[in-house]
Amino acid sequence: MKLNWLREYLANIINASRIYETITLPFAEVRLEQLTPQAIYCRIKSTSAEALEHILIACAVYFLVCLGLYKLTLWLSVSGVTGAKQNQQEHHLQQHDGTGDNTAKGLRNTLQKGLRLRSVHLPNAALMGRVLLVIAHPDDECMFFGPLIYSLTQRDGCQVYVLCLSNGNYEQQAQSRREELFRACKRLGIAESNIILVNATNLPDDPNVEWRPDAVASFILHTVESLDIKAIFTFDRDGVSSHPNHCAVYYAAASLCLANLLPKACKFYTLDSINLVRKYLSLFDFLCTCFMSTHWCVLSWKEASVVRSAMMEHRSQMKWFRWLYIYTSRYMYINSMREINLSDVELEMQIHDN
Repeated sequence: MKLNWLREYLANIINASRIYETITLPFAEVRLEQLTPQAIYCRIKSTSAEALEHILIACAVYFLVCLGLYKLTLWLSVSGVTGAKQNQQEHHLQQHDGTGDNTAKGLRNTLQKGLRLRSVHLPNAALMGRVLLVIAHPDDECMFFGPLIYSLTQRDGCQVYVLCLSNGNYEQQAQSRREELFRACKRLGIAESNIILVNATNLPDDPNVEWRPDAVASFILHTVESLDIKAIFTFDRDGVSSHPNHCAVYYAAASLCLANLLPKACKFYTLDSINLVRKYLSLFDFLCTCFMSTHWCVLSWKEASVVRSAMMEHRSQMKWFRWLYIYTSRYMYINSMREINLSDVELEMQIHDN
């Protein structure tokens, strides 16, 4: 046959004896007469224990690397300090430390240029201008967007506005949740005059009620145009917690982008939704965030305490699982965002329609 040469060639490449040795290697030390169910179980148990040990070592290395990178980033960055305060602190340190401080400062500048690590890596349109945060319910601003709000309010020349599309009346607590929203925003550095709370009957705080995208879009567009907003931040299509109201906010904002109704100077950014494991890794998700995200902001433990205290202002929402959330969720320490353009919106709208 004409294909005999092909069979011979494949036979030389695929050595059956090697495959057999690979399969039977774990049992090579066990004699044929010892291949009892008990011996096989012991062999599998020892192999599993070895694999588990390797997994634990890999996890420990990951946590150490992540913690080290987190500490290095916070040291390289002057997070939460304005330009004037930074200069005052450096001048004060120079008076007391002299040459030692100059050496530390030079080392920090060298590492900043070489590693390009920053605790805040946000676009210029968001850092210097009018920023609108669009949320669905009171407490969303702390539970999900706390690090972003804190990072923006610490910057000179950045005005942060919050558009809350419902009054939190799911459990007939609209009045108390309204007051909690204002107190929490004050903790985060947002003025009361910069908070817009919508009280519309067609946008109730209810996961069982579907919000119409055109109704939500009209509120967003009116706010953007009236306040001359330069950047919009809101949920992505998964809504972080897959809450239908969160997802509706995204599709409303995306419809404005798709219809080209947003001002040309206004950018559209969404908060990344992540899987359940990463969601509760706390600050140990920093390594994944740096490699997988375009824009991010990271808070230190002291800075995150401001977000936690703001979340505690929502007393009506502080169930037992919320206490667990504020100490273990990465959204208390890290926010990662991505810019949405027209092609992204078209693709995600197709996925939504399907």
